[in-house]
Amino acid sequence: MVAKAGPGPFRRVSRSLRIGGHATSLQLEAAFWDVLDAMAEREGLTTPKLLAALHAETAEHQGDVANFASALRTICLLYHRGAAPE
Repeated sequence: MVAKAGPGPFRRVSRSLRIGGHATSLQLEAAFWDVLDAMAEREGLTTPKLLAALHAETAEHQGDVANFASALRTICLLYHRGAAPE
């Protein structure tokens, strides 16, 4: 399965954005960015706006967001499984 996918989905991609008025960058594998872009499109948002909303929601539920990249990977998995909350 991994060999059939090729290296593209595993490539690490950094994107710069603003979350809560703070400039930051996130590095995720390309496959996760693809899922986040699809989620944003489905919600009628840009990907940076979706990420800001997800960060705010994560902070609301967990307090401190110690590892946002890890949270995003989990969110992508849940979304892909169809278990993402509306």
